[in-house]
Order: sequence, then C-alpha cells, then structure tokens
Amino acid sequence: MNLSKILTLTGVAAFLASPVAAQTVGIGTTKTGATSQVSAGIASIASKFGGMQMRPAPMAGTQKYIPAVNSGSLEFGVANIMQTTWSVNGEVLSKGRPNPNIKLVATLMQFRVGPLVAKPSKFMTVKDLKGAKGPSGFKASPLFNELVKAAMASSSMTPADMKAVPISALVPSWKALMAGKIDFAIGAYGSGFMKRIAQKTGGIRFLSLDNSAAAQARIAKIIPGAEIKTVNPNPKIPGVEVPTNLFHFDYMAFAGKHVSDDVVYRVTKALFENKKALVAASGLWRGFTPKGMSKDQKLAYHPGAIKFYKEKGTWKR
Repeated sequence: MNLSKILTLTGVAAFLASPVAAQTVGIGTTKTGATSQVSAGIASIASKFGGMQMRPAPMAGTQKYIPAVNSGSLEFGVANIMQTTWSVNGEVLSKGRPNPNIKLVATLMQFRVGPLVAKPSKFMTVKDLKGAKGPSGFKASPLFNELVKAAMASSSMTPADMKAVPISALVPSWKALMAGKIDFAIGAYGSGFMKRIAQKTGGIRFLSLDNSAAAQARIAKIIPGAEIKTVNPNPKIPGVEVPTNLFHFDYMAFAGKHVSDDVVYRVTKALFENKKALVAASGLWRGFTPKGMSKDQKLAYHPGAIKFYKEKGTWKR
C-alpha cells in the first residue's frame, strides 16, 4: 500500500472516530413562526461553532416536544418562559404532567407579542375588539388561548366578549386573518410571517395594550413572567407606527437532564460568542444579550451551562 493511501485511510478513520463526526443532536421546535426561526439560528450556530450537528425537529407545538426532551428522546428545545415553567411544574397547559428533567441552557431574548389587525380595518384599540371575530380553540397551540385571554383582559374583557372562530393552530390563525375570516390574531413583532400578513392585508397594526398597574396585575395571573412594555416604531418592521404597548416575555433554550455537560457547555459557548451570526440568521436575535443568558428564572439551569457562565463571570448566584 502506498503512502498516499495509508494517509487517506488514516485520515478517514480518525474522522469517523472523532466525537464531532459521531455527534448529532436534535432541537425541538414548531414547524413555522418565530419559534422555528429561533431554533434554526441555534441549530446553525451550534453546528458551525459547537463541534456537533444540531438538527431542528419540527413538531405540532411546544407541548409536543417538551415531553420529548424530558423523556430523553430529544436533546434540546426552545419555548417561552411561561410554557417552560408550566411544563416543569406541571401547571396550566401541563397540568398534572410535570417535566422535571427540563434544565435551562440560556435566556435568549424577549419576545414582543400582541393582538394585530389589518391596517385598513376599523379596529384601533383592544376595546374595539368587543364583538369582533377572534381565534379560539388552538388545539395544537394552546398557549395562544392564554394570550388571547390576556389581551382581552388588558382591557377588562374576556374571550366571551368576542365572536369565537375555531382555529387549530397559530399559522392557521394568521391565514384566517389574511383571508378575512377573523378580525384579529396574536403575532410576534418582528417575526417574518408578519411581513407576509402585511403584504396580503394592506398592512398590519398591533393594538396597544393597557399598561396600567391594574392591567399588569391581571396579566400576571394569566401569563406569569410576562409584562406589558412599550415598543417604539421601526421603519423596517411592520405593525408599529406609534409607540405601542405589547406583551414582553423571555424566550428560553433548554436541554434534557440526560444531555452531557460537555454538549450543553459547547452549545452555550457557541451562542455566547456568536451574536452577530445569530442576528444574521433572524432579526429576532437583535435583542439577544450574551451576558443576560444566565438570568435567574427561578428554574434550574443545566450544569454544563452553569460551568460556562461561571467561567465567564456572569453566574451571580
């Protein structure tokens, strides 16, 4: 056997034996929408800078892939702080079904979410939604029942004050809004799909929520961890042309307890060191702050993430 063949075979053998070649992990996500954009960014960065292959595993909703991470059949996932907390504790949408093996990896960014309408419509305030056609049901995306409830509660109303139109999931609600079948939907400010809605409907308008202390207290009972804050106009992002109050809540990356400390450490490090690449993947990452990744969320972080944060000096507890 000549030298070139020996070197080639040696190189192939070394590659196949390496941890990088053998290591593939999955991250649970939704099929479309803002969550899919966030998880795609994480998968890309982890694959490029974390020494592994991370692949998105799209499912019907957060309530589907959190149990998969908890059971050990999936490694990572992303979700808002409300659903993550409910899932760990077995509350609200996860009532009676706790997921104690979910461990936080990072606080990523704040989502800015609220009720939106077609810009040419007559609806200018949340109070105007009384008697309007609104989405309900959300069997595949039950969080949005809570967000509709919270949006109505911000103006001392309930879903009973709207004309309920059965909707299966989030994207169908957006399509129903574009088709004129409902008058409002819940959307994330800055999400790519919002531009599609705006193009189809002649523009969109997020309805400003009441941010009084009384309204904040009502919201806290429905979607704990969320708060109402003001979003200022950005000409590049449709839906907000004047200062508008929207729900703000943290979005989380988490891992199963079964995932090795080393893998979680490398994913955490890749996210911490590559904000520019994350922002290039999706504008939703503009609000991402590496030093804020270790924010205290009253839930347990994975030991691999804690190790990295301690090395960086951002773990303050």
